Amino acid sequence: MRILIVKLSSIGDVVHALPTLDAIRRALPHAEISWVVERRAAEILQDNSSLDRLIEVDTKALRRASRLGETLLVARQQLRRLRAQPFDVALDLQGLIKSALLTRLAGAERRCGFAREALREPASRFLLTETYRVPARAHVIARNLALAAQALAINVPTDPEEYRFPITIAPEHEREATSLVAATGDRFAILNPGGGWPTKLWSAERFGELADALWRRLALPSIITYGPGEVELAQRAANACRTGAVRIASPSLKGFYALARRASIYVGGDTGPTHLAVAAGAPVVGLFGPTEWWRNGSPRVADICVERTDIGCRENCHRRSCDRWVCMEIATDRVLHAVEARLQRAPRTEARASRP
Repeated sequence: MRILIVKLSSIGDVVHALPTLDAIRRALPHAEISWVVERRAAEILQDNSSLDRLIEVDTKALRRASRLGETLLVARQQLRRLRAQPFDVALDLQGLIKSALLTRLAGAERRCGFAREALREPASRFLLTETYRVPARAHVIARNLALAAQALAINVPTDPEEYRFPITIAPEHEREATSLVAATGDRFAILNPGGGWPTKLWSAERFGELADALWRRLALPSIITYGPGEVELAQRAANACRTGAVRIASPSLKGFYALARRASIYVGGDTGPTHLAVAAGAPVVGLFGPTEWWRNGSPRVADICVERTDIGCRENCHRRSCDRWVCMEIATDRVLHAVEARLQRAPRTEARASRP
């Protein structure tokens, strides 16, 4: 059987689809599995031993093309990669019109996706040949697995402790992590102040205050991590740390994953590095405001979410801008207490990254 997974972006969404890839590979060890992903989110899937083929596309290039001829050329090049081999079934885990269109352009005989109520863009269902209902109030990982279970008639894990995130790292990624750990020792916290939406961000200065508290209370130094365009945010957090028990770093995605595998605790919002930290098995404290922990956060019972629930506008809010800006107004002491509670719970989860 030739299977195509369509999950284009973002980094967090790709990480949330990894347990589905693992479940398919375990249930159908002889299947040919391909994955189509946006080039900017492809790094985490590269060299993955659970995949037979990774197809990188750049849908933004179509919009960047200035002339019709350029657009057609880019589209033709990407379509050639997508249709290099036929597929028996395609799973659209994205739920967008463009992802459903890619399943059709790939020439898959069966194009499977979510039923209308679970689609981000309901019109995309008209490009699919089959749709399946998934639990309404469930983590996105469980929803992806439920779709694969029905479309492929396979058994999938239902216990979050059984989720596996196949990520292949190389010696250079381990060296990145080793270089960072050399300055902190084996016990350290990762603090990640960045995020894609401004409304998801906890105050950078409070991350600095948290770093101070972790050092004074727990003798735990902190590494403040940041991604492209976030250096100023990380620097603000570091400048707010009075003890100096902090350093900033911008590892590669897989270097971050290798680092998170060693961390004593991770603290961050609803962003790609948080989901990578979960995949790495790090103990996690999530800071969630406009999005839901039960849907996007860690599926593990031991991990902790800190959020404001005492505000009337908290329910079902996914705003990227807001005139109130209160849901991420969380006191540093609350986060510190959550870190202490998480450290007293179950030990870190072993990251299961390799193909069986």
